[in-house]
Amino acid sequence: MNVLAPLRRGPEVPARRVDADLVVLGVEVALVAAAVAVGLLLNARGVGLHADAAPLYATWRPHLGWGTPAALLVAAGVLGWGVRWSRSAGWGQLLVAAYLATVAWTMSLALVDGLSAGFTRRLTPQAEYLHEVPRVTDITAMLAGFSARILDFQPEAWSTHTAGHPPGALLVFVGLDRIGLGGPTVAALACVLVGATVTVSVPVTLRALGAEEAARRVLPFLVLLPGAVWVGVSADGIFTGVVAAGLALLAVRGLAAAAVGGLLLGFALYLSYGFVLVGVLALAVVALRLRDRWPALLAALAGVGTVVAAFTLAGFWWLDGYHLVVERYHQGWAADRPYGYWVWANLAALLLCAGPVLGPALRRTALASAGPARTVAMRWRGPDRAGMIALRGAGPTVLLPLAAALAVGAADLSGLSKGEVERIWLPFVVWLLVAAAHLPPPAQRFWLAGQVVTALAVSHLLWTVS
Repeated sequence: MNVLAPLRRGPEVPARRVDADLVVLGVEVALVAAAVAVGLLLNARGVGLHADAAPLYATWRPHLGWGTPAALLVAAGVLGWGVRWSRSAGWGQLLVAAYLATVAWTMSLALVDGLSAGFTRRLTPQAEYLHEVPRVTDITAMLAGFSARILDFQPEAWSTHTAGHPPGALLVFVGLDRIGLGGPTVAALACVLVGATVTVSVPVTLRALGAEEAARRVLPFLVLLPGAVWVGVSADGIFTGVVAAGLALLAVRGLAAAAVGGLLLGFALYLSYGFVLVGVLALAVVALRLRDRWPALLAALAGVGTVVAAFTLAGFWWLDGYHLVVERYHQGWAADRPYGYWVWANLAALLLCAGPVLGPALRRTALASAGPARTVAMRWRGPDRAGMIALRGAGPTVLLPLAAALAVGAADLSGLSKGEVERIWLPFVVWLLVAAAHLPPPAQRFWLAGQVVTALAVSHLLWTVS
């Protein structure tokens, strides 16, 4: 007998593999729970969070509404039929159906709060843009004197939202009023209809950049976006739609489209000062263009420059407005809101807007970007189809989410986004969700269900404020 012979072992039992995506989900839940718990504690102590349901700008008020059954119906349709149909439907039909479903989802969530409180009267508070529309009798004079009315504590100071943004935001609602579409109901409808176009713009961008299959996988996550709670109804819905459309035009073939995209992105600079960070996304889109990269960049810059020149000649200098807004920002709640809480609680608010899929999707995106190979292959064999999707390591499903994450990170660290980011960061959230293309298709419905639960919990447990 050879005593050195290896001992005979029984059959090996494989170690249980821990799903890294579920670990990330656990971290997300812990972050949100911590932000809620610390928010409750700080509010109880009288710390100036100015957000009763921190990390969200809302109040705790469990309720049901007319939109509840409608939201459940839309979610069931997307989960039960839409996911499979999105993989094989004709492109045009898919985009039309996705847009209509997004409008239905957004309206349903708004109507949970009731037709009046949740929709028709949502934009009527004194802080909103509509408060200023009747006071604008001369658009040219308004633009020339806009900066002089930004600072608070003066007789003609702008209301909070108007003062906190460049004049383009007010111009949108003044323009609607001038063409006979004034009033809070039309304004609310505009927010929903324009905001819902992201389910067209984002997939069109991905397809133009050579990632149609990825666009089809991302589309259901855009339709059932929890952030639709704030698209319906806030002006940030319009802002999100304008930014997404500008980036989509920048991606499609043709210099004329790039120039129009530049016009939209230039106008976006006059919707929110923070949209200077959209430049990171714009550069990523241009870098990913399959052809005419440099001419497209020049055409887009010409479009941006045209808008900047028009506003400057009208009397509004963007940098003056920005510096005054920073001063106005610290005249209000920002002086009280503690940076030490919001710098991390903002991320919890971001999760409630983007949904629990965000962390696992970004984890997989980071792995794809860090891989040694230039190509990442994702293979699966499902019950209804088999296939393979090749994602370039530096492709749109990697660069666009990472660019959006960089923009959000910069905004967070700046200290100029302390609270209310669940709506302010919407224009970046829809591009973060492009990372969902890296999720394996068998897990898609699981994560979509998590998105639905998040949206329904926020809309039914809280009374959100735009």
